[in-house]
Amino acid sequence: MSSWRSWHRPLMLFAASMALLAVVSAVGLVVDDRVLVGAPIWAKPFKFAVSFIGFAPSLAWMLSMLDRGRRAGWWAGTVVALTSVIEMVVITGQVVRGKRSHFNHATPFDDALFNVMTVSVVILWLATLTIAVVLLRARIPDRASAWTMRCGIALALAGAAIGFGMTRPAPGQVQGSSPVVGAHSVGVPDGGPSMPLTGWSTTGGDLRIPHFFGMHALQLLPLLLMGLLALAPRFTRLADERVRLRLVLVAAGAYAAVFALVTWQALRGQPLIHPDGATLTATGLIVAATAAGAYGALRLTPPTAVQDPAVDETNDTKELVA
Repeated sequence: MSSWRSWHRPLMLFAASMALLAVVSAVGLVVDDRVLVGAPIWAKPFKFAVSFIGFAPSLAWMLSMLDRGRRAGWWAGTVVALTSVIEMVVITGQVVRGKRSHFNHATPFDDALFNVMTVSVVILWLATLTIAVVLLRARIPDRASAWTMRCGIALALAGAAIGFGMTRPAPGQVQGSSPVVGAHSVGVPDGGPSMPLTGWSTTGGDLRIPHFFGMHALQLLPLLLMGLLALAPRFTRLADERVRLRLVLVAAGAYAAVFALVTWQALRGQPLIHPDGATLTATGLIVAATAAGAYGALRLTPPTAVQDPAVDETNDTKELVA
């Protein structure tokens, strides 16, 4: 693992600013009793800030591992930081005004702000895609680390892409005339009964679930690898790079399967906490496949030590003399 001092500085500075915004938003949640679309008005900047606190340092760490394409990676990371700043300025500014930031076309000014945020998110996604391509071409000695980063950023891109689907008109909305065009929820209006903290719908599907789950593969898969590396001195199997690589690939496959499952569940208008038989069956299959994959990875036979032929010849000579 590289020293944090070598991590991408603009992304780390952005993460620090998000930590400050998270504190400000937390105070806002306590002292500001305004509610917008069924949630405390400071909940959105708080959740976005916390999310970026994990997202930005993960990208910064990955960029520090590059052996080629470092310049392209640095510029792409800088674009991610700048476009993220734009998004957060719009979100926070709209909170101060008492207006919703997402899907708001009520006035020309609100429409312009949402368009600015939409363009910034598209550029952010393309910059992250650039980083993914650079990582795919990088030569990283530790294969488990390499595939952790590649799988993590691929899943993050898929999760971020879910956000584009939220901008489509929901039933009853008309592009160009409705004050609100787009929705998080599927099958129910935004702002209905929701889960504590996350705000995810408890009566219908919610596209924010796969959006959140996919994007945070960028933190969770590297955390898994760090855990495996920490346990390696105590467990011989984990000291084998091949075992760690296979466990990472099994985890990435399981993560992708769960991402697909929660996306399918949301698109069917089904709340996360009220799964039907099909969802439970798919969950069981994913758990069984993951357990089987992990078991197979851990049973990998350690490499057989190859003895030096010169040593073998010396031993044979000793036996003849004896």
